[in-house]
Amino acid sequence: MGGCIFSIIWLAIVVLAIAGMWKTFVKAGQPGWGAIVPIYNLYLLTVIAGRPAWWIILCFIPVVNLVVLILLGIDVAKKFGKSTGFGLGLAILPFIFYPMLGFSDATYTA
Repeated sequence: MGGCIFSIIWLAIVVLAIAGMWKTFVKAGQPGWGAIVPIYNLYLLTVIAGRPAWWIILCFIPVVNLVVLILLGIDVAKKFGKSTGFGLGLAILPFIFYPMLGFSDATYTA
């Protein structure tokens, strides 16, 4: 019984995170469906953040990937007029901060 409830809650969190990232990608002029495609979503994040695409390779190196994801989160936040703290939230708690960004009135500036 407890496992079923946990599964439903986990599914709701995942769906909310995907919806938030989807909306964020659309706001940035990228295809929303890219949020659900592994590796391609990293490419789209580098495009939105204004970083080179080869940063995707860095995401596969242990420990380096943590730094890269934090920097991508900060850069994405700044492109939407948000603070560095918000960018840290995108990196550390994406299931909370991507929906906040995607469903807010924030606009993307290339």
